[in-house]
Amino acid sequence: MGTPVGATTAHYSRANPAGFEGKLFAVAISPDGSTIAAGGYTGYEWEKTYSIYLFDRESGRLIRRLVGLPDGVAHLVYSPDGQYLAATLGGKNGVRVFSTVAYAPAGEDKAYGDGSTGADFDRTGKLVTTSYDGFICLYATSVNGSLRLVAKTKVKGGQRPYDVKFSPDGTRVAVGFGDPSKVAVLQASDLAPLFAPDTTGVNRFSLNSVAWSADSGTLYAGGIFNGANATQFIRAWADGGRGGYRDIAAAAGGGLISHILPLRDGGIIYGAANPAFGLIDARDRRQLFTTAAIANYMGLGQGLLLSPDGTGVGFAHKMLGQSPARFSLADRKLDTAPAGGLNWLPPKTEDSNIRVTDLVQTFTPKINGTALKLVQYEWSRNLALAPDRSAFLLGTMFYLRLFDRSGAERWKVEGPGDAWAVNVSSDGKLAVATFDDGTIRWYRMTDGKLLLSFFPHADRKRWVLWTPSGYYDASPGAEELIGWHVNNGKDQAADFFPVGQFRPTYDRPDVISKILETGDEAEAVRLADDERGHKSQASTVAQMLPPVVEIASPADNSEVSASQVTIRYSLRTPSGEPVTNVRALVDGRPVTGNRQLTREDVSTSGVRELKLSVPERDSEVSIIAENRFAASVPATIRLRWHGSAPTNEAFAIQPKLYVLAIGVSQYQNPSYSLKFAAKDAKDFAAAAATQKGFLYRDVVVKVLTNDQATKDNVLNGLDWIRKETTSKDVAMVFFAGHGLNDQNGVYYFLPYNTDLEKLLRTGVPFTDIKNTVQSLAGKTLFFIDTCHSGNVLGGRRGLADDLNGVINELASAESGAVVFAASTGNQYSLEDAKWNNGAFTKALVEGFTGRADYSGKGRITINMLDLYISERVKELTGGKQTPTTAKPNTVPDFPIAIKR
Repeated sequence: MGTPVGATTAHYSRANPAGFEGKLFAVAISPDGSTIAAGGYTGYEWEKTYSIYLFDRESGRLIRRLVGLPDGVAHLVYSPDGQYLAATLGGKNGVRVFSTVAYAPAGEDKAYGDGSTGADFDRTGKLVTTSYDGFICLYATSVNGSLRLVAKTKVKGGQRPYDVKFSPDGTRVAVGFGDPSKVAVLQASDLAPLFAPDTTGVNRFSLNSVAWSADSGTLYAGGIFNGANATQFIRAWADGGRGGYRDIAAAAGGGLISHILPLRDGGIIYGAANPAFGLIDARDRRQLFTTAAIANYMGLGQGLLLSPDGTGVGFAHKMLGQSPARFSLADRKLDTAPAGGLNWLPPKTEDSNIRVTDLVQTFTPKINGTALKLVQYEWSRNLALAPDRSAFLLGTMFYLRLFDRSGAERWKVEGPGDAWAVNVSSDGKLAVATFDDGTIRWYRMTDGKLLLSFFPHADRKRWVLWTPSGYYDASPGAEELIGWHVNNGKDQAADFFPVGQFRPTYDRPDVISKILETGDEAEAVRLADDERGHKSQASTVAQMLPPVVEIASPADNSEVSASQVTIRYSLRTPSGEPVTNVRALVDGRPVTGNRQLTREDVSTSGVRELKLSVPERDSEVSIIAENRFAASVPATIRLRWHGSAPTNEAFAIQPKLYVLAIGVSQYQNPSYSLKFAAKDAKDFAAAAATQKGFLYRDVVVKVLTNDQATKDNVLNGLDWIRKETTSKDVAMVFFAGHGLNDQNGVYYFLPYNTDLEKLLRTGVPFTDIKNTVQSLAGKTLFFIDTCHSGNVLGGRRGLADDLNGVINELASAESGAVVFAASTGNQYSLEDAKWNNGAFTKALVEGFTGRADYSGKGRITINMLDLYISERVKELTGGKQTPTTAKPNTVPDFPIAIKR
């Protein structure tokens, strides 16, 4: 099961956890821009050696592997002329040089006392390296790439040289150290010491990464150098390091600045281990900063709070406990409010009989004066005592470990990265840890068995929960955040399949709800299956893998000048299952007249062709292939229109808007009744009708409310909008009323004449809604507000009407709808007489009729409406209701209304 990947701040030997397999620590691009080299801890589980992978930059295709390396790759660098690629290795394995003519081994030096972390070439082919054994080495390269050691030296006061760079003029070498506040400049010819730049104020911090400006006039260094408010700084010295310095605000988040490169016109670009990267111009202004979309738990420590039973977790999205949040497994709501005041508890860290010292960022934590046994380079981070004080949980850089009070280890489990905070539930059954890949994970306290993982996205909206076997629950739009990486052998790039491709089998919120209670995944599955009346599907992921589509031409971002385009694509079938259908989409919607390919058509090998009509504007084309289990991840290209401008006649052909609005307030069974659902449908339809003659040449509305909204009429309405909407039109479907899931997890909208004892005959099943949405030819928006409280649920509130799965399926690429939902998880949709509507419809109508025009240009787009509804509903309900919008990646943002 793949997870969101964080970054690690250093490089370690192969003796470290097997969980490092697949992690990349180094990347380099050839000077001509054609090849990308990547390396790290890759291939050891297969071959007991490590590899460097070479990719074609333009296509992303794996070209070849460089094999047989004795340890992981810490750093990669090409020579300026592109003739050589150097790789520094972990352990005591030194440096390797490859000739790029055939990427054959050319030179090496194995006489290192520790891992090598830095390397650089100058314009003449000289190579300089650093090693944690304290030495800097200078080599001359011969014509065939072999190495001759020219000089080898240690710098006074520097024990751990990390990074090294030649000045562009070739006269000096700068060295950054892992030691506090150490930077050195050496003579490039023989590594003789020249001077040490001024590091006043750096103190206990390190400046491990170095770079020269393109003209050699400025020396830069960065690493762990934080100022006020944990702002990261890069120090810049004038006069090539001899002159005065200035400190440039760089990255927020506290991550190690691990690499700095100069820009040709001045300024630098840098990478940080948050992970993040940024660009600073020649005037020291930050022009770009991009960080990973994960929570940063660094420094969270005591801020990791747990509900008494351990199923609720309080944390923070930013380092040092900033931007607090909480999540409860019971209500599936990611809340930006802090957990304080909920009786949720921080970890217990002190006891008179268990005294842990030298804990934070040391290799030798001690219990009652006795050192705990850790592996080499394993920094300890934090601890949490068990409620009965019989044991304590230790989070480290590599592992989560449980020790008894005497210091004897009970168990250890590999973490996906640094364990920044740990806690133990009040009943002593669950161990919880936050990791630097952005996940929070629950473990069984008795033996360390992983039970459940949680990933809260940095957008503060999306989240996903999953078990080790892959059963999951996800908020709308979050299914793409995790999935399976499937290897295709040693010399082929892996495939990634988002978990949503396996939705029918693995979307199991019922299993997720039972996993922590039972403490056993198999038991949780058994109980959930018993409740819904049938066993889980026995097929494996390998059997259910969808096809893989690759578009050969046109290339992404190609210019087109004709409305007819030929798409050439290829298919692979990793599972061996035959492809049953191939579909083409333009801007996320089916192409009109696209022929359904037969089994014979799609199962043949080789490159295939589809001729499509595209609009006379910029557009996106996607190809989706299906087998009996699943649809492929869409292969998508962007096409830029470069033909003649559309004629005035073409401009005059505006789309039609078709609206189907259904709302049920008064049910045949009066105990189900609501207040404003019917009015909500009427008000939305009326707001849409005002767009006639503006964005749409016509607006055609069908409204079904109360006793009009019988099952037959609702189905007829779906059939009506399917038949009327053409590829040039826009369709909007609005549902307000009650909805629920039956014991098999099938969602039903409840029309006026619903009888819960005969739900199959009287309810509108999700399959009918989905089939309509998938078959609509035009752009499709679906508005759903069916999570109302009331006796229809028998007074219970749980997963019975959790819409997350429904929203994700409607917003999948194969369905192609933009879905606006009134609430998420197990929340109620609220309505109030003072609004004269439900909160969702109140915000929707306001935004649609003009208030969502954030740009001030008079046009309201999907994204603008999403933002307005989200903020307005939270305002109306005091944060009790959280609407959401899910949009397929294949559908670009587009205008849906004109401000009136």
